[in-house]
Amino acid sequence: MTPAWLGGALAPLLVGDRLDRVRPLLDDAGADALLVTELANVRYLTGFTGSAGTLLVTADEAMLATDGRYRTQAGEQLDASGAGAVVDVVVGAPAAQRDALAGLAARAGARRIGLEADGITWAAQRRWAEVLRSAELVATSGVVEALRLVKDGAELDRMGRAAAIADAALAETLPMLADEPTEAEVALVLDSAMRRLGAEDRAFETIVASGPNAAKPHARPGTRRIAAGDCVVIDFGAIVEGYRSDMTRTFSVGGNPPSILAPVFDAVTTAQAAGVDAVRPGVTTGEVDRVCRDLVTEAGYGNEFEHGTGHGVGLHIHEAPAVGPGTTAILAPGVVVTVEPGVYLAGVGGVRVEDTVVVTEDGCRPLTRFPKEPLLDGARS
Repeated sequence: MTPAWLGGALAPLLVGDRLDRVRPLLDDAGADALLVTELANVRYLTGFTGSAGTLLVTADEAMLATDGRYRTQAGEQLDASGAGAVVDVVVGAPAAQRDALAGLAARAGARRIGLEADGITWAAQRRWAEVLRSAELVATSGVVEALRLVKDGAELDRMGRAAAIADAALAETLPMLADEPTEAEVALVLDSAMRRLGAEDRAFETIVASGPNAAKPHARPGTRRIAAGDCVVIDFGAIVEGYRSDMTRTFSVGGNPPSILAPVFDAVTTAQAAGVDAVRPGVTTGEVDRVCRDLVTEAGYGNEFEHGTGHGVGLHIHEAPAVGPGTTAILAPGVVVTVEPGVYLAGVGGVRVEDTVVVTEDGCRPLTRFPKEPLLDGARS
């Protein structure tokens, strides 16, 4: 049964103003229309969640083209999101969709049409060049993503719910670690708990890595059995209405961590807390990374911290801004990032601690709230 505190209504997610917000960005992109093929961007601008859809945004109009599987869904979702009145929907076979989009481009007099270069294939670019032959196609990058960077209250509401579900699912799952399950068994129980508590899916493939496997930052859960004395890294998240959470905790099963990893726990937890404290408006993401990396290096583990400190989260589990060495994005209220330093000792194990936080007016607020205490003892009740 889903706890009552996870079942309340979420703030309405309305997207009606987003098309008007993206249009002024087209000039800087060197385009007077934008062909949106990245499905997360289509969803962000229209509310449409189907697995097939292309959106053309011109100076005054917008058209969503999709196939017959989504005839009813597209209209319902655009109406519910507040975008229905300003987006024409065309449903048909691929050729009919392309013809309709080309017709809008011609009526709008679009001479330069932007393609989302970060996600479109060379074959698709050549196909669109044939369809939109009256216009010049130009490569664009990050046009819609620039808007997605700052989350509004309704988006944060969904991300907060996803984080709360993950927190509750982990609390349910942890006692089974005392019963020597396999990594895969723990991942399955955790994933199932998130779904039962209200998640529509896991945010990404759940990581449960124990013993020496914990030295692999993206280890896949396997058949290794978790035993007393193991350190276990659990990295996972939930999805609520498209929006994701991301959290990592590392536990020492059956008591204190092995002596070789005890100072690693101290270094990582200290660095992670300092990194979270560094997240605030006006700070660059590179500075957040530097704060974490300097503390890990001072503890003697700089060479064993081999990935960035974090990343943005939203409709994708990894999106802008990157938080790593030399990154220059400037944090602003509403931006959501992870802070996740880690240290990995090959053949021994590893420690990573991660929170998803949202930048506020004077600092940041954690969305993931599960305790970071590494000691895990006792048996399943």
